[in-house]
Amino acid sequence: MRRPVQTVGLVLVLMGISGTIDHLFLQPILGPFLNAFNRYVFPSVEVLSGYELYANLMVAVIGVVVIVVAERVPAP
Repeated sequence: MRRPVQTVGLVLVLMGISGTIDHLFLQPILGPFLNAFNRYVFPSVEVLSGYELYANLMVAVIGVVVIVVAERVPAP
């Protein structure tokens, strides 16, 4: 069960970094998938208006936390 959770964490890290790059510049590589939070979720949440860069970085941080926690949980 550890490997799928780490994969989810890695995808979150990639989405956060890609969304940050897309917010600052333009990222055409896997844009609809990796920038889903930046293009579809964050604009529809009023609280995050103006804080998209920080929200993308938080997605990356949450991904790192998921990876670390998955690594530290003992295997059954």
